[in-house]
Amino acid sequence: MRFPVLALLLAAMPLSAATPPAGDSAGLVAFADAFDRAQLAKDGAALERMVADDLVFIDGSGKRLDKKAFIEGWTAPGDRFELIVLRDRTVVMLGPDAGVVGAETTLRGVSGGDAFVSHFRFADTFRRTGRRWQAAHIQVTRMP
Repeated sequence: MRFPVLALLLAAMPLSAATPPAGDSAGLVAFADAFDRAQLAKDGAALERMVADDLVFIDGSGKRLDKKAFIEGWTAPGDRFELIVLRDRTVVMLGPDAGVVGAETTLRGVSGGDAFVSHFRFADTFRRTGRRWQAAHIQVTRMP
């Protein structure tokens, strides 16, 4: 995807050295970190497994998108992403099998041959079915 669309598709990017909270949230945080790494590495196969088929993705413009659009936004040929730093990370457990992980970050990279910078806050909602966590809802808010 080209930069304007890609910038709106950016969600769940934190790769930080933050210590995960104790308790049930440790597994969720580990999954969220792996999810972030898969996005930045453009690992389409991992994203296929990590994203629920019924994903609801709300991009930075408020547009509702699906799993296919989310994965295409991260795996477009020629696009590259730099490592990111999380700020103000939050983890909210909604029960033993659901939780929301969010943060503020700035993503830099190249899309469609053009350099870009995108500053945003995101909230990724994950659910666990059996032993498998998946992203079920992603919300991105662009910031100045």
